[in-house]
Order: sequence, then C-alpha cells, then structure tokens
Amino acid sequence: MNKSFSILAAAEGAHSPVVPQPAEIIVGLVAFTILFLLLRAKAVPKFEAAYKARTDAIQGGMERAEKAQLEAENALRSYTAQLAEARGESQKLREEARVEGAEIIEQMRATAQEEASRITAAARAAIEAERQQALNSLVSEVGSIATALASKIVGESLDDQVRQSRVVERFLSDLESNSEAKK
Repeated sequence: MNKSFSILAAAEGAHSPVVPQPAEIIVGLVAFTILFLLLRAKAVPKFEAAYKARTDAIQGGMERAEKAQLEAENALRSYTAQLAEARGESQKLREEARVEGAEIIEQMRATAQEEASRITAAARAAIEAERQQALNSLVSEVGSIATALASKIVGESLDDQVRQSRVVERFLSDLESNSEAKK
C-alpha cells in the first residue's frame, strides 16, 4: 500500500500533505517514546498511588463499618441482657414487696385483733366491776330500806347488825325467788 502512495506522490510530482515523510515518522516516534516514558515515569505512579489510596480508604471504611456493626451488635446483646436482668430483678422486687405487704397486713390484722380482744376484755372487766359495784350498792341500799321497812312493820328497832343482815338476806332471797318465778 505504501507503493501505491509513493506512486501517487511520484505521479503528482509534488510533496503530498497526506503521506508523511520518513523523517517526520522518525521524529514522531521519538517524541511519542519520550512522552510515553515521561508519562510512565511521572504520571502513572501518581495515578497508581491515588488508586491505591482510594482502594485502601474504601477497604478501611468497609472494615471500620464492619467493626462498628459488630460492636453495635455486641452492645445490643449486652443491653438486651441487662434489660432482661433488670426486668427479672424488678419482678423479684415486686414479688418481695407483695409478700412483705401481705405479711404487714397480716401482722396489722393480728395486732388489731389482739388490741380489740384486749379492749373487749378490759371493757367486760370494767362492766363486771361496775355491775358488781352497783349490785353491792343496791344490796346495801335495799338492806337499809328493808331494815327501815321491817322496823316499821314489826314495830321494833332493827339496829342490831346481825339481825339486820338476816332480814336483808331473807328479803333478797325472797326477791330472787319472785323474779325467778316470774320468768
């Protein structure tokens, strides 16, 4: 094919701008080789370093992300375990409080029952004492009234203590027998 270009160029007799001269080809090859070597020596290492730095940054970011993911999962497991432990402990405390509350209520109930029994017993004793006192007072008054009445009926004085006691006792026994007969 070069021959056809040479023939065409020779046929025209002039220098053709389309077909390069051998000197131009040599100068172009030398310039291309120098440019290639310069680019290979200076620019390619910088591109390779930038590519390596970017790859390392991406790889390091991925590793850091994976590490952070593992730490987050571990923290989640730890927090979940702590939460479960806290829930169990709070349930235990609630149960203890419920049991303790029931014990306190039972103690208060027993104390109140004892206090009520003590108050009731004291009231019964006081009532019995007052009843006995009233009965003694009544017997004494009835005795003096009966003695006065018997003195009027019999017409003699019953100032003697022994005689007075017999009359009072007889009168009271008659009263008791009459009250039992009415029932």
